[in-house]
Amino acid sequence: MPSPHPDRRRFIKQCAMGACGLGLGAYAIGDLLDAEEDRRLRRGFAHDAPEKLWQWAREAEWYESGDHGVRCLLCPHQCALGEEDRGFCRTRVVKEGKLHTLVYGNPCSLHLDPIEKKPLYHFLPGSPILSLATAGCNLRCLNCQNWQISQSKPEELQHYDLLPEKLVETAAERQIPAIAYTYSEPIIYYEYARDAAALAREKGIRNVLVTAGYIQEAPLRSLCRVVDAANVDLKSFSNDFYKQIAGGTLKPVLDCLRIMREEGVWVEVTRLIVPTHSDDLDDIRRMCRWLVAELGADTPLHFSRFHPAYKLQTLPPTPAETMEQAYQIALEEGLHYAFVGNLAGHPAQDTICPNCRRRVIERGGMRVHSNLLEGGRCSCGERIAGVWM
Repeated sequence: MPSPHPDRRRFIKQCAMGACGLGLGAYAIGDLLDAEEDRRLRRGFAHDAPEKLWQWAREAEWYESGDHGVRCLLCPHQCALGEEDRGFCRTRVVKEGKLHTLVYGNPCSLHLDPIEKKPLYHFLPGSPILSLATAGCNLRCLNCQNWQISQSKPEELQHYDLLPEKLVETAAERQIPAIAYTYSEPIIYYEYARDAAALAREKGIRNVLVTAGYIQEAPLRSLCRVVDAANVDLKSFSNDFYKQIAGGTLKPVLDCLRIMREEGVWVEVTRLIVPTHSDDLDDIRRMCRWLVAELGADTPLHFSRFHPAYKLQTLPPTPAETMEQAYQIALEEGLHYAFVGNLAGHPAQDTICPNCRRRVIERGGMRVHSNLLEGGRCSCGERIAGVWM
């Protein structure tokens, strides 16, 4: 007979799932087109395009049009849209039978960060990186840290006038070695990021994607030609988590990781551990096994501690014990480089040689304190995987 007093973990999860259900229910009502109005239209915002296209609009790539409207082919949602409709990402609209992006050269956020903040630990460590984002996102994560921009329309935010040429010129003049397309979701400002990255390549400036990896294969492979490194959020190894918490599915993200590796992009992975939702240790173990099998043991894995945010503010921060257990699992399953983030002072922020166990890169507060690598090697001779100066 079941206990009349469920344990605390189960109680928290039941309460949180109730809140998540209400949250995603609201998204479903607000984001899905009215099926009674036109059953051919599946996703997006009906009749929500701006009255006129502004100066930062361009015709989008990766779409097809026909007698029944426009279908976006950029991400797995594949929004089917009619005239004057807006896509699920909030940044693409149909005008005169064509799909347009509203985020070309108008970032709402622009900062100079340490590259460790992305986080990238094995790519140009200690370097500054020019980081930018536009409004919008093609997921609906209930724990989003940047929801003020990711869940907004471009017209709702202040922004910079920074076309690709000016962006790259800014980085070149300041001798900044890399540009990061980050904060919200670079997939939804695909054309802007791709054009800027191509120009940056010509100037010897590296390009970094910080992304949830929710994109179709063809546009991804095209984008990878001008991208040097990526940190991909692998939010869970559970499709249910993706559906309930993120508003997406798992398989496209796994496909993205495989494709990036095939295309020669340096890939690091981040797993945010959300109490009662993505803290199942068996799930973490399955994920680590997959990473070793599909991407290789040298793939850096960052476990990130959850802090209450957005629609999951009732949950507690991830316990330090859970973070340490996840870290140990990664090592047990054969990953050479695992890290603990968002937990100040934790020693698992350092890169440790998988051969002699020496700390070859020491970090703290998203900064490199010491780097003992010479030519990308430890003093014992072990080659440390990464892209070094």
